[in-house]
Amino acid sequence: MSNSIKDSYYLVTYRDPKDGQTVSLKAKKVTDSSLGLSFIALSDFIFEAETLVVNPAEEDLKKRFASVKTIHLSIYSVLSIEEVGLEQKALTFEKDKSNLVVFPSTPRPPKGQ
Repeated sequence: MSNSIKDSYYLVTYRDPKDGQTVSLKAKKVTDSSLGLSFIALSDFIFEAETLVVNPAEEDLKKRFASVKTIHLSIYSVLSIEEVGLEQKALTFEKDKSNLVVFPSTPRPPKGQ
């Protein structure tokens, strides 16, 4: 897990399957997942540690992903992937079929409602 932002990184926004909340996570690597075609793998997470203002949401993410090496997300839960930084390399997938159609989904209400 890296603590500083250098060069470029990916800002991945996805819907958490546990509670339906929208989560934004910074990672150095976004690759094909070994779980299959409908998953991506995020690794080398980035959390800003040198800020004067404490962000409670980012602190919660930091605790949650402290011991996680890689997270595998379904492409159906991913809302966006943004490449941020000066040096931008193209994001390519080895098993890209390029004919996959993803229909927009409606947000799920939180559990208990």
